[in-house]
Amino acid sequence: MRRKLLILAAAIAIFIVLVVGAGTIFFFSPLATHYIESDAFRAAMENETAKGLHFPASDYAPIRRVSPLVAQSDSFTARNGEKALKSLDAHGITARFNPWGVFVRQWRFSDIHIESGEVAIQIYQANPEAVKPKPWFSIFLPNRVFLKHVESEHSDITWRFRGEPAGFFGTQLLITPHGLDFEYFATGGRLKMALVPELDLRRAHILITKTLLTVYDIDLASESRSDESIHAGGHAGIGKDKSVDVRAKFDRVPVRAWLPAQWKQSLRGNASGEVHWGGENPKLESSFGDGALRVHEGRVENLPVLTELAEVARNKSLEYLQLDDCSLNFTWRYPRIDIKDISIEDKGKLRIEGEISIERRVLGGTLRLGFTRRYLDWLPHAEEVFNRERSGYLWTTVHLSGTIDEPKQDLSPRIIELFKESPGAYLQLLFRQFEDWLKSVFGGG
Repeated sequence: MRRKLLILAAAIAIFIVLVVGAGTIFFFSPLATHYIESDAFRAAMENETAKGLHFPASDYAPIRRVSPLVAQSDSFTARNGEKALKSLDAHGITARFNPWGVFVRQWRFSDIHIESGEVAIQIYQANPEAVKPKPWFSIFLPNRVFLKHVESEHSDITWRFRGEPAGFFGTQLLITPHGLDFEYFATGGRLKMALVPELDLRRAHILITKTLLTVYDIDLASESRSDESIHAGGHAGIGKDKSVDVRAKFDRVPVRAWLPAQWKQSLRGNASGEVHWGGENPKLESSFGDGALRVHEGRVENLPVLTELAEVARNKSLEYLQLDDCSLNFTWRYPRIDIKDISIEDKGKLRIEGEISIERRVLGGTLRLGFTRRYLDWLPHAEEVFNRERSGYLWTTVHLSGTIDEPKQDLSPRIIELFKESPGAYLQLLFRQFEDWLKSVFGGG
């Protein structure tokens, strides 16, 4: 019995050697080249690649065998993806084939290099996939495409955000397997997306599975060689669960690029802080979160309200604010935003503290405004409005109302009442303004 088993084992070993040998001879023969460059092999690769990436179909340009283990194709395209990938375009493809993968039923590629490409990703609804019947001999054929290392010199990874195209453009992309899914490593290129300015991409590490997009780390900056940084990480569901949870930290980010156009010439400085964004889906309407902001080396200028205040007080130093302190915290649950712990100070001039709320563009909140005495000399009986003294400032409370388009406050009516009670001071103010007008018209010195 033992002898029979040894004979059987030897026969099986000889058979395997013969099969491997025959396969090796075939693989390195002109017959293999003819097959790899044939329409039949290309159709098989199109079918397996489309199936593996969840496309209904895909298309390779003619495949050329340039060495025993290397093949090339000018392009690959796929459209109407059913999962995370919506479309895929690749150009200048060079692939190194591992023939041993056939024995574990894989079309195995140890290295794929792509000169340029574009990948579009999407949010999708997870549904069970129909199982298609296979012929009996399929058990002897490779049933999976395995990509060990895919590298692209110049790629665009795009998606839709708030109805507009967004993505990483011109990045160097490396794709490696993670179980049955893939990890993406990107360096260089630019991020373009609605609501944020264009940013340089230093690096990104992302995992996309059937149900989840995980961002391990993204490092961004307005200028990649600068000392600023924006680090973000989190996850977003791309299957049935579409919840989002993202956290970002930023340091020394120039604020001007992030401001609305009407504010760009009025505020400058570098921002540091953090933001947390969450929601049951990526839509703004379901979002909630919180964050903190601090501005360093800040300056406010070219604001009409400061210009008018400087004219009234006859003190040009009120035309600008040098922000020795500028910080706040905020929370939101759409459609309400609460800005808390506001602290703004130009030391020796003024300080602002308080909180502001905005809900569907309706404005509310309370601010505490403090001036040093020398900046209230122009106001008669200033202590009747600025009636509390603390930390070297005279303070008053300002209540906000109206909308963000037409804000209202209750400080101006109280100041006007002070001038009504002091006609002399009011006339003096009028004469000063008349004098300034004459100088501007006639060029008086």
